[in-house]
Amino acid sequence: MQLSMRTDYALRAIFTLAEHYGGPPIPIIELARRNDIPKRFLEQIMLDLKAGKWVKSHPGKSGGYVLAKPPTRITMGEIVRHFNGSLAPIHCVSLTHYKRCSQESVCRFRHVMRDARNLVALLMDRSTLAEVIRSAPFAYQDLNGMEGDGI
Repeated sequence: MQLSMRTDYALRAIFTLAEHYGGPPIPIIELARRNDIPKRFLEQIMLDLKAGKWVKSHPGKSGGYVLAKPPTRITMGEIVRHFNGSLAPIHCVSLTHYKRCSQESVCRFRHVMRDARNLVALLMDRSTLAEVIRSAPFAYQDLNGMEGDGI
């Protein structure tokens, strides 16, 4: 699974709001600056997040965006599915965006792809914004975090 730029930007923005949950609204220009997102693109993303009832907007000079519900009640899975469409690595193992493949009757690796989809979905659906923001930022050295697994 590869996240679209739109999904990446949505996650950046919503995690910034999660980090400041309970605080004053964050203006869109500030969200864009902090997350290195073009403001015009972020405006559309924020409308999508608002339509999904994950964020609320406050108008006015001191307005901006806040989370609409606690970060303990929003998962990465729901945000990624909304913006990316699917967590499956290939369409023929997607529950929501299934497309038949000409090799289905003879394919052997679909089992692995289905299992990958299930593991990613399990991880994403268990990962609330609150849990994720408690972890340290990810560094290059963290790429080998699963020692001995050959990943």
